[in-house]
Amino acid sequence: MLRWTITFIILAIIAAIFGFGGIAAGAASIAKILFFIFLILFVISLITGRKKV
Repeated sequence: MLRWTITFIILAIIAAIFGFGGIAAGAASIAKILFFIFLILFVISLITGRKKV
């Protein structure tokens, strides 16, 4: 999940450098959504954790 976020951020930066504002904004918004999903899943996994048997 975090790998996809980094990919979309890099895509947004490259698109912004070449002047494609719409594509850059779209990629940045996708990256932001994926990052927040990653954070939520990470916090849930920290809370539940592995139980020792």
